[in-house]
This record gives sequence, structure tokens and C-alpha cells, in this order.
Amino acid sequence: MGNNKKRRAPEVDTRKFRKKTSILTYEGIKYIDYKDVNLLRKFMSERAKIRQRAVTGNSQKQQREIAKAIRISREMALLPFNVRQVTSKTKKRRDGDDEGTLDNPDGERRDRAPRGDRAPRGDRPDRAPRGDRADKADKAEKAAPTTDVDAEAKALVEAEAAQLIGADTAAGEEA
Repeated sequence: MGNNKKRRAPEVDTRKFRKKTSILTYEGIKYIDYKDVNLLRKFMSERAKIRQRAVTGNSQKQQREIAKAIRISREMALLPFNVRQVTSKTKKRRDGDDEGTLDNPDGERRDRAPRGDRAPRGDRPDRAPRGDRADKADKAEKAAPTTDVDAEAKALVEAEAAQLIGADTAAGEEA
């Protein structure tokens, strides 16, 4: 009933572990200034995240000071909160749609049948309004007087031009 397997002693790793030394202790930096953006960027990832202590080798105190300086410099707009990632559409989508890729610039879908007797979308006539909207549109047309704004504007321009011509001829006769 018992476990017949013998227990082994844990294997001892004979390699020596060397803790990573911090840039701050290596360069002898005592005070971390929030305006020193080049130094603070060494403790940030490409996506503008603060790196962990295990990665940078900072002590607890150094890590607190670094994090505080990064937060202040972000508030002062010296460092970004995050970095915009630009993605490119180079891979095909799972459904096989090539829309937006370089090998199919037209964006036509190849998995559909031809349009047949239907007209292209740009040449379709306007659709009739829906029943509930048609009543409101009819009421609005009856309530508002129908005026041709372009015709009124054209008439005003012609009247002003006639006045100017009449004023020029009258001024020419006086002189």
C-alpha cells in the first residue's frame, strides 16, 4: 500500500547565481531626476511600461524612486503613458477575405458569386422611404414652403448687378 519509490535528495545546483547590478549603482547615481528622460527610458520597455526589479537589478528603494520619477515625468508630458502600436494587414484573415492586402488592392471578394442581373451599387436608384418615415417627410414638406434657394440667390445677384450698371452709367453721364 505504501509508496515503494525511494525519495531522492534534491539536486544541488553547483552554478553560482550572480545578481544583476543596477545601472544606478554602476554609474554611481544618487539622485534620480524626473527631467532626466534618457536615464528613465533605460528603465522602461518599448511599450512604455516600467521594467521589473528582476530585469533592471534595482533595489527596492531604487525601484520606488525610479517609478516615482517616471510617473512625474509622464504627468509633465516628458515621457509617454503608452506607445501607439502600428499594425499592418499583411496576413490573410481566417475567412479567406483578402480585403486590404497588397495582393488584392481592389478589395473585391473572391468567395462570392458574380452580381448577375443586379446593377452596381453606385447606379442603384434611391430607395423609397420607410412607411413610418414617409408620413413624417410628407408632413414636413407640407409645413415648409417650397422655395428654390438657387433661383432666389441668382435673382438677387442679377438685381445688384443691374443696380451697379445703372449707377455706373448715371455717374458717367454726370461727369
